[in-house]
Amino acid sequence: MLDAGHDAPRIAHLLDRLPVEILGRLRPDRVMPRPTPPRIYDPKGGRPPKHDGEFVCGDTSTWGAEQTVTTTDTRLYGKATAQAWDRRHPRLTRRAAWIDYDGPLPVIEGTAIRLTAEKLPSGGVNNRVWLW
Repeated sequence: MLDAGHDAPRIAHLLDRLPVEILGRLRPDRVMPRPTPPRIYDPKGGRPPKHDGEFVCGDTSTWGAEQTVTTTDTRLYGKATAQAWDRRHPRLTRRAAWIDYDGPLPVIEGTAIRLTAEKLPSGGVNNRVWLW
């Protein structure tokens, strides 16, 4: 489990051959491309697209239909809901952990998860939590 300040995709890439699952919190303004669309022959040629449209955590119009939704009634949080969109990947750039990476940057797919609760036990501001 990683907080939003850590590079969850980099850790997932480094540990991809080990039997572990990486879960990291995302910033609520994170933008992730959708999975690569199926390849279609283009007589003009050119490189096939690497990404499809964007999935913007802060913009519900970009989410599309989620693959999984689950809701649970809890004593402290009221109705808690988890929504998941599979095959979302961050767009990597050659900085920080990827600055010395040789070759084209990988596409590391994961699941974007949005957690919401009806209320907080402390009575504080109820922000949504995003995980990848």
